[in-house]
Amino acid sequence: MNINLRLETPADYYDVEALTREAFWKSFWGVGQQICDEHLLVHRLRECPSFVPELDYVAEIDGKLAGHIIYSKSKIVDDSGNPHETLTFGPISVLPEHQNQGIGKALMRHTFAEAKQLGYRAVLIFGHPDYYPRVGFRRAAEFDITTAEGENYDPFMAYPLYDGALDGIHGRYYIDPVYFTLTQEDALEFDKRFPPKERHVPINIDVLLNRLEPEARKAIEGLGLQTLAELTKSEQEILSLPGIDANAVETIRAVKLEHGLRWGTR
Repeated sequence: MNINLRLETPADYYDVEALTREAFWKSFWGVGQQICDEHLLVHRLRECPSFVPELDYVAEIDGKLAGHIIYSKSKIVDDSGNPHETLTFGPISVLPEHQNQGIGKALMRHTFAEAKQLGYRAVLIFGHPDYYPRVGFRRAAEFDITTAEGENYDPFMAYPLYDGALDGIHGRYYIDPVYFTLTQEDALEFDKRFPPKERHVPINIDVLLNRLEPEARKAIEGLGLQTLAELTKSEQEILSLPGIDANAVETIRAVKLEHGLRWGTR
C-alpha cells in the first residue's frame, strides 16, 4: 500500500472534517455526549493563532483522503514563570476502513521530522498510553512535567524531537483553550453541515462486567464507568488494581475488540 503524505489545503477542509467525523463517530464517548466533536475541533483549530499550518498534513491512498493530523503550539511553564514552546497534535484521524495499516504512524513520523526541522523541541499529547509509546512517546512524569493542574497520569506523554530536548525543562503544561471550549450544542449545530448519520449509542460497561470474575468485576466497578469506551486506562494501570490478573486483562482486551475498540499493549 502506497501512502502519500501532503500538506492540507483549503480545498480539503470540508473533506477532512468529514473524515474526522467518520474516524471518531464511535470512539471515546463520555456520559451525556450525543455526538462526537472532533470534526468541530479541527474546524476551530485552523482559526486559532496556535495553529501550525506547516504541520497540517493529510494522508492519501490511491488519491483519496484516508488520514489527517493537525498541530497547535503549546508550552511548558517552569517554576519561574518562563514559557518553553512545544507542540501538541490532535485530533489525528484515520478512516475506519484504513485503520491499523500504519497511516497514523506515517503521519506522526513525517511530521515529527518536519517539526524538528522547524526548530520545535518536543511534542506533548494526551493519548492512549498503550498505543503512543510504540512510536516513542514516554510518560511526561519522566521529564518532571505535569498538567496545568499539577497532575500526572499515564495518558499524558511527551516525545522529545532530539536528544536532550527537554533537559532542564520542568513545569506545568498548557495547550490552547479551544480544546476545552467545545459544547454538545455547538457540535450538534456544526454536524448539520454533513449528511445525516445514525447516532452512535455507547456500549454499556455491563457487557464487560458480566464477563469478569467477581474480584476483577469489583475492581472495574470501582472506576465508576458507565460505558465501555470510557475504559481508557493503560494495561499497566489496570493490572495494578487489586483483583485484576492476566486473565482479566485478556478478557478486557477481547470484549473491547468485539466492540471495535482496541486496547492494551497488543
